[in-house]
Amino acid sequence: MLTDLLQKIDDRTATIGIVGLGYVGLPLALRFAEVGYKIIGFDIDPDKVGQLMAGQSYIEHISPPSIERLLASGFEATTDYARATDADALILCVPTPLDKHREPDLSYVLNTTDALVPYLRPGQLLSLESTTYPGTTDEALLPRVQSRGLEVGKDFFLVYSPEREDPGNTKFTTQTIPKVCGGVTPSCLKVGVALYSGVIDRVVPVSSTRAAELTKLLENIHRAVNIGLVNEMKIVADKMDIDIYEVIRAAATKPFGFVPYYPGPGLGGHCIPIDPFYLTWKAREYGVNTRFIELAGEVNSAMPDFVIGKVVGALNNRRKSLNGSRILVLGLAYKKNVDDMRESPSVVLMERMENLGATIAYSDPHIPVFPQLRDHRHFDLTSVELTPENIAGFDCVLIATDHDRFNYDLIKQHAQLIVDSRGRYLDPADHIVRS
Repeated sequence: MLTDLLQKIDDRTATIGIVGLGYVGLPLALRFAEVGYKIIGFDIDPDKVGQLMAGQSYIEHISPPSIERLLASGFEATTDYARATDADALILCVPTPLDKHREPDLSYVLNTTDALVPYLRPGQLLSLESTTYPGTTDEALLPRVQSRGLEVGKDFFLVYSPEREDPGNTKFTTQTIPKVCGGVTPSCLKVGVALYSGVIDRVVPVSSTRAAELTKLLENIHRAVNIGLVNEMKIVADKMDIDIYEVIRAAATKPFGFVPYYPGPGLGGHCIPIDPFYLTWKAREYGVNTRFIELAGEVNSAMPDFVIGKVVGALNNRRKSLNGSRILVLGLAYKKNVDDMRESPSVVLMERMENLGATIAYSDPHIPVFPQLRDHRHFDLTSVELTPENIAGFDCVLIATDHDRFNYDLIKQHAQLIVDSRGRYLDPADHIVRS
């Protein structure tokens, strides 16, 4: 089985099944197809499947011509998990959110695996890419694979290889971002490394799936902790009437020992607001209290309230109340220049300000209509066009996400009040408040 599968991977006759066609799975499918593999894409959302098969893209930075080339390569998208039998390698790219108690929600991983298990066969590789706690692959996936009577490491192969997609980052691509991979057995690792080496410039093998799982968590916890630090520094600097962005720019001139991180209105995206809680939850099983990580989480989670406090204070200084004011939130996406709204702090800001009596609107060139979200209320809104008249009609413009497509000179010229949570405006002005 091992030799046959390695040969199929090497001569690119292997069929690759990508399970979950979102911000991670779809770019991966494009990359495998680009080098000549046949791809079957699986998703539980029939609308996504229909759009792909019609040559359409639902992710802004992936163009319709890219989807058309994918289809021309023989790509098929389906909701039928029975097709998993046709794949030589299955790669799971499904969400791993938190539940309402801020604990890991592995339902997508486990339900997807359970849906695949009846169709697993000897001679296949299963790779999990979803971010999760150490032990998920061998504690949750391995027993399910073994329930089919498959012997992992001999007639079936199981690896964990965490995704490292960064939507909107044009400096790196799926091909150029190094790929970590850990296997349940040495044979599993050998197959996993062979598979990813065909499409990724550098594959980094590690000793186990648990090491690979913890690697992903460390990467994102590193960012969360440092963002928490700089968010706390922002609060201190604000009290001292010091421009934290000026301080960061000055510190970043040091050529060693300092990496700049930037404050904001809260954490967003599919990783940084979530991943630390996966480790803190698992660490409790070992009697470890991850105080440092949890403190950073507390600081970051408090940032929306800090920003709203600045909005309230700025309005008060103009003899206005948040209750009854018209607030324009600039940017729905969790980071600039993308259409990705996962865990976006902008939505939290909108909800809380509306609960305090404000009338809320938004503008985002990447998100023309406010979408349905899993864990937040739905705003029946469309993106406001940034004309001089529209801008001037709001009591406050809140910069929550600093997209490059915004005309900041126009906004500055016509806004009554600007609360800037991203440090976009370098020069002070009477109607601009840093938050």
